[in-house]
Amino acid sequence: MRIIKPSAIGDWAKRHSAAIPALLHWYEVGRKATWKTLTDVRRDFPHADIVKVDSLKPVVVFNVGGNNFRLITAVHFDKGRVYLLDFLTHADYDKDVWKRHL
Repeated sequence: MRIIKPSAIGDWAKRHSAAIPALLHWYEVGRKATWKTLTDVRRDFPHADIVKVDSLKPVVVFNVGGNNFRLITAVHFDKGRVYLLDFLTHADYDKDVWKRHL
């Protein structure tokens, strides 16, 4: 998959140093993947889910770092692209405020 704006991973890693190994793992797996469906994604990341945000658009949310963080992406299966949208602690993710901005 083509990861759009991989520099965001570095920015998030600066804010959440505990997540660095998990972010790097996700990036390496994601860029080598050829996901066509959510089922394909779940072969690599079993706890990935599609969530609808306030705009009613679907995003794919990955549990990373031992379920301590959430990586929010827009996966365009037809184009082979993954857009990195946000990276949150589990606690911030649970507040659902992030859904309003996407």
